[in-house]
Amino acid sequence: MPRILLTIILPLLLPTALYLVWVTVLRRARHDGTTQWAALPWLWLAGAGMVLLATVLVGLTVHFGAPQEGVYVPPAGRTIT
Repeated sequence: MPRILLTIILPLLLPTALYLVWVTVLRRARHDGTTQWAALPWLWLAGAGMVLLATVLVGLTVHFGAPQEGVYVPPAGRTIT
C-alpha cells in the first residue's frame, strides 16, 4: 500500500494539493476572502499530475529495475490424455 501511495496517488494529487494551498494562502492575503472555484485551472492541474505520475513511474522503472540473470526456459507443453 505505501508503494501505491508514493508512486501513483501522491504524484497525481500533489499538483492540485499545492495549488489549493496556494489559493488558500492567497485568499487569506486578500481582505474579501472570496475564491472563484470555477476559475481554477482543473485541466492544467490534471495534466501536471499525469506528467508527474509518468515521471515517477519511468524513474522507478529505469533506476530500480534489476536485470534478470540467467537463461529463460519457457514452460514445456504438457499433453493431456
